Amino acid sequence: MTLIPWRLGRSLVWDATCVDTLAASHIQATSSMVGAAATSAEQSKRRKYENLDSSFIFVAFGVETLGPCRPEARELFSKNYRKGLSSLPVIQERAVGQRISLVIQRGNAASILGTVPRCGDFEDVLDFI
Repeated sequence: MTLIPWRLGRSLVWDATCVDTLAASHIQATSSMVGAAATSAEQSKRRKYENLDSSFIFVAFGVETLGPCRPEARELFSKNYRKGLSSLPVIQERAVGQRISLVIQRGNAASILGTVPRCGDFEDVLDFI
């Protein structure tokens, strides 16, 4: 939540979620439509916060592990979030976007490593690949 009013005297409340594009529960939808898992996650977030007081602006920030980002998330980051960062140098603005990307990449690495069987030595890894 923003500490200062974001727009029209209302504070911004946002809830970010990053869903696995290749999860068994999403694969059928994501194989036919780009961003389907993020769309579903955003809809779930909106239902969760539907009773939020109207004195707040709510944004569901949905992204997927393989990159698709919902329009609401892109808008929050690229336009509105920059308002709050306008006093920062451009290099720090870019750092925020890079930080989000890095967190997603780390999650991807953990997800992939979780599916690779444990092996005894490096030669076993080469056989697996």
